Amino acid sequence: MAYPLQKQIKTSVVACIIDAQQRILLTKRSIPPFFGQWVMPGGKIDHGEAIKQALCREVEEEVGLTVSIDTLVDVYEHLAIGAHNDHYIILYYRATPLTFELQTNPAELSEAVWFAPEQLPDLDIPPGSRHILALIYPEQVWPHLEPPGDDAECEIPGVCSLPDERG
Repeated sequence: MAYPLQKQIKTSVVACIIDAQQRILLTKRSIPPFFGQWVMPGGKIDHGEAIKQALCREVEEEVGLTVSIDTLVDVYEHLAIGAHNDHYIILYYRATPLTFELQTNPAELSEAVWFAPEQLPDLDIPPGSRHILALIYPEQVWPHLEPPGDDAECEIPGVCSLPDERG
């Protein structure tokens, strides 16, 4: 007897790296997801990999920094998304940089920049990241702050396809 495949929850981790001046490190993506948008470094958790280990690995791979993982900022969740009713969970952690020499991965990023809080609201940032930044910097005025949307594919690192491939 054949059993249907069990649907999996897709989980990612993202680092909100904040320095002593309260600036946050954002990266400009050169590939989907988030092509051309500013996001925090992060990515998928590999099977059998601890959450904090995955986060440290992703930060090292994307921007070359070593970080100390602090507290969980929030969980951004999407339920019953798309034709496959996918379920996504993104864990956003506050992190402190232990090293400061940025080495961006050109295969994924075009830039990595430290931004002061007052610079953030005007940047092109996807809704999930904007929601998290509004929690970290509530004193800022956040135009275009939206609740989680229906199209989670472009919110999850490593999952979004180009618009013409989605159909």
